[in-house]
Amino acid sequence: MPDTLHPFHTLTPDVVMDAVESLGFRCDCRTLALNSYENRVWQVGLEEGAPLVAKFYRPARWSPAQIGEEHSFCFELAEHELPVVAPWRNPDGESLFHFQGFRFALYPRQGGHAPEFDNLDNLQILGRALGRTHAIGALRPFRHRPLLDSASFGHASVARLRDFVPADYRASYLAVTARLLAAIDATLTAGGPTQFIRTHGDCHAGNILWRAGAPHFVDFDDARTAPAVQDLWMMLSGDRARQLAQLEALLEGYHEFYDFDPRELRLIEALRTLRILHYAAWLANRWDDPIFPRTFPWFNTPHYWNEHILELREQLAALDDPPLQLP
Repeated sequence: MPDTLHPFHTLTPDVVMDAVESLGFRCDCRTLALNSYENRVWQVGLEEGAPLVAKFYRPARWSPAQIGEEHSFCFELAEHELPVVAPWRNPDGESLFHFQGFRFALYPRQGGHAPEFDNLDNLQILGRALGRTHAIGALRPFRHRPLLDSASFGHASVARLRDFVPADYRASYLAVTARLLAAIDATLTAGGPTQFIRTHGDCHAGNILWRAGAPHFVDFDDARTAPAVQDLWMMLSGDRARQLAQLEALLEGYHEFYDFDPRELRLIEALRTLRILHYAAWLANRWDDPIFPRTFPWFNTPHYWNEHILELREQLAALDDPPLQLP
């Protein structure tokens, strides 16, 4: 699809700088597009002061109320001295702005590198930060941001891909996803009720900047109501013994500030599977955005669908394995 047919085609460097200057800043004409696909994010140099990061929200994805809750959660965490990168506010306390049909926010530039999840000391520090975050996240609910559940991440994803999958792979895809969705639904309802709280929602290494021995959490764009374990499981990797060691380090720090319900460990593979399903549907949903075919050229090829179906079959086996258990 030609770039001119997508809303982001009008978001040129000049428009980005004009948007920033509409808030009273003076740009020095240095702009740098940062890695972001769902939204568009630019680093913008200023004549005075450090550069800012301008985040332009994908049109029609979030409502103003949902974006407002994302920002409010960040402000609440920052007020409790949590290491989050919160949006800039103008003198009137506003953090969401409009320019030429786009909603955008400004952030201070934050340096750092991805955390080392293999370092158990780092995981303990991350656990402390997440324990404090969840203690605040549990104080009140989101009213507008969505729930992480099987309906939206699982069933809706499969329904979206039903006619997107190539014909040669469709029967295999539908068969394995039917079994997966049944297993996920059974897992999510077994073991009694689960507490849902406000979470970061997408707590992978790319959304954590490590600096001066501490984490800084960025990009709350996917903040949603979810079990606490949603913000923990992406930090676990390797064989079972290694994951247990990582989990113990995380929870040693976490328990200093918030209690973790060990029954949530049964949800890890279900949440992982929902993420895999949702990611494939996300690529399909965004395929009309020209940046996606350029960035993900392997998607929707026979090789991709063959590997994807194999991965889903592996998740079927993982859902049958005993969950991680604390000693």
